[in-house]
This record gives sequence, C-alpha cells and structure tokens, in this order.
Amino acid sequence: MGGERAFVNKLGTIFALSTRFGLGGRRGPIHEMREMQVANMGQYAHGKQPIQHMTYLYGYSNEPWKGQYWIRETMDRLYHAGPDGYCGDEDNGQTSAWYVFSALGFYPVCPGTDQYVLGTPLFKHVRVQLAKDRILDIQAPENGPANRYIKQLAVNGAAYTKAFLTHNQLMDGATLLFTMSDQPDTDRPVQQTDLPYSLSMDER
Repeated sequence: MGGERAFVNKLGTIFALSTRFGLGGRRGPIHEMREMQVANMGQYAHGKQPIQHMTYLYGYSNEPWKGQYWIRETMDRLYHAGPDGYCGDEDNGQTSAWYVFSALGFYPVCPGTDQYVLGTPLFKHVRVQLAKDRILDIQAPENGPANRYIKQLAVNGAAYTKAFLTHNQLMDGATLLFTMSDQPDTDRPVQQTDLPYSLSMDER
C-alpha cells in the first residue's frame, strides 16, 4: 500500500467515493446496490459480506478512532427496528454476527489468528455467560450515542494498550472496563507491538 499513511488514506476513500454504481452486464441493480446508496457511506456496501471487516482495519494503524467512528455509524444507520433496519442478506449468520461482535466491542477480522480486533462497544454493560461458569464482563459506563471513542481500556483491572484481545483472554473470563469519550484521542501513540498480527509484520 506504500506505508501506513497510504493505507489509512486508502481506507478513507471508501467512504468518500460517490454512491453511484455501474451495472456491468446486469439487467438491473441488485438490492445491495440500492442499500449502499440509502446508507450514504460512499462505496462501503455493508450488505455484501466481503467488506464487513473493513472498518476494523483501522485497528492495524495508529488511527483506530477512525474505525470506531465508522463502526458505530454502521450500527446506527444499518441496524435498527424500522422496516429497513436490516441491510443485505443474512448469508449463514454473518451480518448478524458482525453486529453482535461489534456491539461487544471487538471482531475476529482474521480467523487464522486467535485475535479479536477492538472496535467500540455499544452498551454500558454486557455480561456473557461462558463455559465452566466463566463470565466475560464488559463495562463502558460513560457509553452513549456521542461517546463512541475508546479513551482507555483496562483488562482485569490492569491498563491495556493492545489493539486486540485474544481468544484465550475472552474464554478464560475477563472484566473489560472501557473509558469512553465523545472525542478521539488523536495524540495517543500506538506501539507497533500493540497492533494485531498481519503478514506485513513478517517482512520487517
């Protein structure tokens, strides 16, 4: 991509592009095309599953707040109790699973790793009952429609700076305490060792 800045800029173009589309060899538009236009999020067509992980790719950069913004926008605009409150096709539960994971505050971007990339939790408090009577307790007391940005995260009472959680951390039971804000912390440095795994790390 030409480096991290080019990578982040490329992600941003998805939302800045026109919502116009071409039909190619089709006789008419498919419903995902119309839903993309209604959502008015550029070319981010959440109703087609292959792009659903894209907002979490900001978590691989030093600007994760941009992902937090678009993840919450997606939850707010495309999932609600109205007649048009569910976008695209279900396709084996993927579109619902995206919402459930995202509402908890993390998402399995790459199933080939044990990592769940952080997004932004939707609720002030969620308790997930796990096997062997273990509990995943997710707290975000300041959470609200405006407070979508993660200012700090503590895992089991200790400050936590990584941009991901591991499968074992979650399944062993944990308490996640998110401090939320209405403003992104754009000055917070992100260490390379705190980023999720990607193939580009093997080239360094």
